[in-house]
Amino acid sequence: MTTTSKIGSSPASKEGETRRDFMVVLASATAGVGAVATVWPFIDSLNPAADVLALASTEVDISAVQPGQAITVMWRGKPVFIRRRTEQEITEAENTKLSDLPDPEKDTDRVKKGEEQWLVVVGVCTHLGCVPISNQGEYNGWFCPCHGSHYDISGRIRKGPAPKNLAVPPYKFTSETTILIG
Repeated sequence: MTTTSKIGSSPASKEGETRRDFMVVLASATAGVGAVATVWPFIDSLNPAADVLALASTEVDISAVQPGQAITVMWRGKPVFIRRRTEQEITEAENTKLSDLPDPEKDTDRVKKGEEQWLVVVGVCTHLGCVPISNQGEYNGWFCPCHGSHYDISGRIRKGPAPKNLAVPPYKFTSETTILIG
């Protein structure tokens, strides 16, 4: 009686295969953990900084702002102008012909209905990112002295190199004396 034995079918070779499989799994798991540990700091660095997250929304008390007065607050690291407009300023802004505006936008689209006296705009010039000066310029709104952009009382570009109106951030009134920006 002759017996033929298959190569690799001995109990010693099965034990070697099991040990080899275990070593491959262990090495793969170690490499995977190492890769995650290496990549994680990079992925984590893409998260917003804590100081920016803290300013994701800003609550502003507007009770002391008088008609015709503007205040500046910070939101997401940018200045935001909040202006309490007079009845004359509102009428002037509403009666401006859209054909006179480089970036036509109605005043009523830039304020909240029922709160037309309050204008809230991001205080960054749309030309090169400078900060315009309040109550200045030919239209008594904002003037950017860096390059000569003039914005009206509604924050719309009227003259100069700026291509767009001052941006209106998301905001809402949480009470009669408080605005939540963001």
